[in-house]
This record gives sequence, structure tokens and C-alpha cells, in this order.
Amino acid sequence: MNAHTMSLEQIRMAGMEALARELGIVGMIRFMQQFETGHGDYSKDRHEWLDNQDLDTIVKRIRERREANK
Repeated sequence: MNAHTMSLEQIRMAGMEALARELGIVGMIRFMQQFETGHGDYSKDRHEWLDNQDLDTIVKRIRERREANK
């Protein structure tokens, strides 16, 4: 492959494949996390998601997801 003729998507995919091959999946993710700054206000968002849910509802949803992933 010639990087001069590759599309940005092709370059991105080749880079991801190289990272996964050289570092393994966990290493690739750790490397990428260094550059992902995120956006928004996670604390505020988390309160919006969770403040209206009681513990029983949260436990029920966890169990449902576990069953669905079996």
C-alpha cells in the first residue's frame, strides 16, 4: 500500500490493524485512549441517566443484559 494514494479511511484502518498486530487489542486500546479526550460533562450526564433509577431497576437491567449475552 502506498500512503500517498490511500484514502483517509484506508489509512485509518491500516493504522488500526498495525496497532492491533503489534500491541494486541488491549495495547491498541490503551494507546488510543491517550488521544481520546472525550467531550461533554460526564458527571452531569451520569446524573441524568441514573438519578431516576432505583437499585432494583439497575440490578434487573444488568441481569437482563447478562442473559441476553449468553
